[in-house]
Amino acid sequence: MIINIHGNRAFHIAPVLFSLFMLFHGLTAAALPPQSAAASEILEKAPHRVPMLDIEIRVDAALDEESWKDALKLELKYEVSPGENIPAPVRTEVYIYTTRTHLNVAFICHDSNPSAIRAPLSERDKLYSDDYVAILLDPFNDRQRRFNLFCNPLGVQADFSETTTNNYIEWDPIWESAGKITKTGYNVEMAIPFSSLRFPSAKGEQTWFFDIARSYPRDVRHGLRLVTFDRNTVCFVCQGEEMTGFENIKAGKKTIELDPTLTAVYTQERDDFPDGKFVKKGDHVGQLGLTARWSFTPNMTLAAAINPDFSTVEADAAQLDINTQFALYYQEKRTFFLEGANVFNTHLPIVYTRTLADPYWGVKLTGKDGANSIGFYSVQDNLTNLYFPSATQTQSTSLDMKSVATVLRYRRDIGKSSGLGVLVTDREGDHYYNRVVGVDADIWLTISDQVQVQFLAAQTRYPYKVANDFGQSTGKIEGSAFDVYYKHMSRNVEFYTLFKQISPGFRADLGFITQAGDRQMGGGFNYLFLHNPGYWYTEISLGPSFQYETDQNDNLLNKAVNFSLVYKGPLQSNVTVIGSLGKQFYMGKIFAVNNVDATIILIPSGKLQTNLHAIIGEQIDFDNIRQGQRILINPYLTYKIGRHISIDLDHAFERMQVESKRLYTANVTNFKFVYQFSRRAYLNTNLQYVNYNYNAENYLFAIDPKYKHLFTKILFSYTINPQTVLFLGYSDDHYGSLHIPLTQSNRTFFLKIGYALVM
Repeated sequence: MIINIHGNRAFHIAPVLFSLFMLFHGLTAAALPPQSAAASEILEKAPHRVPMLDIEIRVDAALDEESWKDALKLELKYEVSPGENIPAPVRTEVYIYTTRTHLNVAFICHDSNPSAIRAPLSERDKLYSDDYVAILLDPFNDRQRRFNLFCNPLGVQADFSETTTNNYIEWDPIWESAGKITKTGYNVEMAIPFSSLRFPSAKGEQTWFFDIARSYPRDVRHGLRLVTFDRNTVCFVCQGEEMTGFENIKAGKKTIELDPTLTAVYTQERDDFPDGKFVKKGDHVGQLGLTARWSFTPNMTLAAAINPDFSTVEADAAQLDINTQFALYYQEKRTFFLEGANVFNTHLPIVYTRTLADPYWGVKLTGKDGANSIGFYSVQDNLTNLYFPSATQTQSTSLDMKSVATVLRYRRDIGKSSGLGVLVTDREGDHYYNRVVGVDADIWLTISDQVQVQFLAAQTRYPYKVANDFGQSTGKIEGSAFDVYYKHMSRNVEFYTLFKQISPGFRADLGFITQAGDRQMGGGFNYLFLHNPGYWYTEISLGPSFQYETDQNDNLLNKAVNFSLVYKGPLQSNVTVIGSLGKQFYMGKIFAVNNVDATIILIPSGKLQTNLHAIIGEQIDFDNIRQGQRILINPYLTYKIGRHISIDLDHAFERMQVESKRLYTANVTNFKFVYQFSRRAYLNTNLQYVNYNYNAENYLFAIDPKYKHLFTKILFSYTINPQTVLFLGYSDDHYGSLHIPLTQSNRTFFLKIGYALVM
């Protein structure tokens, strides 16, 4: 079945009227926080009182300090996933107290079979398949965002911040932790400096919203919580309890943090590939940099950097980039940009910091005062990356030109869950600028219903040569974007609707808008069947969805009807199958894009995790503008040997046929071998191999039949905290083609030393 509403003008007006109604209704409804009966019952409870003691702890997971006897004692009595608020299968004791400078938390995690505890040594933020415990903190008690700190049974840390829109932002505070496996389970001890958190600057007693969690992975992954979980709400961060205390807490000695870095890089590349000699590349071998952070209030941080090391030592995993229509997305990992990043997030990705490739200096201000959140940064980039989006494809280029990128974000909380925001971005260079301004609203109509609305306008001017080379206007380009998204989530029913319109002239050069000149609408519905553990399934969901997309002249770009089936059950199995019937317009022609997309995940033990993704069906041959048939098979495997060794193997195979003949065969392999000496030190070997074989006779233009690329990286890391680090590494690239065997083209040796100096 294909839904065709082409030419229905009411389609363009209805979403706008719907969003205005939702916004008006939401602003009135959001004056009070949305609550279910369960949520109201929780908030009626008296807050837990956290004692303040003048006793620091030795973070060793021994829990032998006398202070723990006087701490607040709690228990995790509920399993909330997959069991629905049933008694927890294991006992978890939690102890909390504060000093003037720290929040101290201890866990005693009972387990009748300690040998089944999943706890390998790993680097930071890699523990989510392990046993772990977590404290989830909302110091502002506004149900808008929270800070999540995790620890596995060996003391390995992870942390991120989370918002009501379920945005998860990497976050790297400095805190201490320790874990120890015992004869009856394991213990965890945390000492969290208030200087690493953001909290109200008011004097006297404070009330924080919080929750405690434990992950207990066995045949299924049992999620244990301090409170019952209401599945009739979209908002995860709105569920928890209150704790009071925190009288006159302070950020301790950490008011200013200086993070000097030394980066030394030595690179050689061939002066003439493939037979040239290796010669030194670049003039600078070693560079000093400095980043300074000043927490002038407990909830506002100013950061400045000059010639810092904005790089990330972890390599991006190679992705299939053959026969692609739009640009590929890569996750941000650089600490400077992750600080306070959640304030910059909106439903449309208008801020995408990976666009900034080679920053020289930067200044950044982030924080929250009452109901007001502010985010600002300005960065000089020595390399200017540009995207040129259209309705059917993305072009890109990089200019050896300095530019200054500036982003300003303001958000005002409304009630306990909703908010209004303003976003301004600006990038200025030689004969170039891109300026975007917009407003957005995130409104909770009920505990189960959420609507997000965003409107933006942009102006852009490119250098004359760039405009000519990429078919852009040589004058000022103007455009706008409008987006509305509505979601309902209850225990057994989920559905959503969306509408998005981006005009042809809209550019967001500091964001990730890879398509412009299109108008999209869509929606979906799911019904969930739920069951407690011990049955052949814990969750089954199924339902239809649809997408319909046109250009600004109402010409069809894409339409599809989908049906999805999701199964979750024993062995931590997760199976998703999506069938799609669709049509897509490209370069003046309509193509069929009917396919089946399936993913199977199994985690049968703490040692092994397997994942298989496959797509079979019709696809466009974008290079030659023809109908094609594609098969994609992408297996992924993680295997852990003991507590120290981890092996990851990820392979993607894709084959395209056109007119019953092979067009290409593509293979991309990512292999990672990690030896973890301790929580602080590891040796990582990373290999990425790309092998594309083209059937040149089936192409309508000349093409080299072979392309090969091998990337190698060896990295030793010693980390005391996210800013005090030592990295030693080596990397190289090999390339090959039909007439050139795989040949090394460059090699790099690098050293990075970072140190956190607290004043």
